[in-house]
Amino acid sequence: MEMDERKIRILQAIINDYINTAEPVGSRTIAKKYDLGISSATIRNEMADLEEMGYLEQLHSSSGRKPSNKGYRLYVDKLMHVPNLTPEEQHIIKTQIIDTALFEIDKIIKQTTSLLSELTKLTCIVKTPSVSRSYIKYIQLINIDSNNVLLVIITDNGIIKNNVIRVGKNVSAEALAKLSNILNIRLKDLNCEQINLEVINNLRIDLAGYEDIFNATIPVLYECLSSSDNREIYTEGTTNIFNYPEYKDIEKAREFLSLLDNKDKIVGLLNNGSNISVKIGNENFIEGAEDCSVVSAVYSLNDRPIGEIGVIGPTRIPYSKVISILGNVVRELNYILTHSYFDDR
Repeated sequence: MEMDERKIRILQAIINDYINTAEPVGSRTIAKKYDLGISSATIRNEMADLEEMGYLEQLHSSSGRKPSNKGYRLYVDKLMHVPNLTPEEQHIIKTQIIDTALFEIDKIIKQTTSLLSELTKLTCIVKTPSVSRSYIKYIQLINIDSNNVLLVIITDNGIIKNNVIRVGKNVSAEALAKLSNILNIRLKDLNCEQINLEVINNLRIDLAGYEDIFNATIPVLYECLSSSDNREIYTEGTTNIFNYPEYKDIEKAREFLSLLDNKDKIVGLLNNGSNISVKIGNENFIEGAEDCSVVSAVYSLNDRPIGEIGVIGPTRIPYSKVISILGNVVRELNYILTHSYFDDR
């Protein structure tokens, strides 16, 4: 059976209507609401063909039809038009993905997660950068007062570690600048595995007379460059699902919330490396996500992928709008990460 232009227009109309209403769509509804120039009877016949082809589903013999996962996939790949965001939406994205606290990457990511959830009215999920292969990009010692020095460690993927070191004597700004320079010469571009005994012994010699700073620096370095992959998973807007009638069913809502509570499953739902990924229903291959769609993207620092971010909801999410919002948010996030404090060093 051939997928001709008329079937495509009818399928588009049914998907648009179902996304907006969550109600199975009948031929008379399509005939009344959409000016397709064909009769209700013709639409009904075409809908039967679309069901036979696997693009529509009918829950009951007397009910209208709703899109199948195959129907949504065709819609996303071939039929939908991704709209431009409104100037107001663009302004919100540009102004809100900013954090003044030294542009700490985890705060930027959390803020972005919250913004994406707010704009899409969906649950947002994000995987933070891994520190397992990060290396030292910059170290600075900053004078706080006569007894305290701030140690700032910045890694290549934007992770910032701030630790206060208690010192036994006042250290001048000139001395701290000199010590910072030593730390950068010895440690810049090294990862956790490369900070071996030889490096540590050389550092001990270089920092002679400043043992308290040396003793405090080494454990902070190892904590910052932990060899274990301690990525975090954030979720935001969990209760947004209750805006969808699909989740008025308590059992279905419980299953969804249980899915979000399982970090291992959430990781499996996110992007697998492409620019923007759309996984529909059973394409997720994750138990509990068979009735969900996930739209996600990779975010980067200096064109190097460092994490993933996306939204999850029922399969009838407004794909075109969500993809437009996510694309704009990720572009702004990449810009902020690349041009932020830690990347100008």
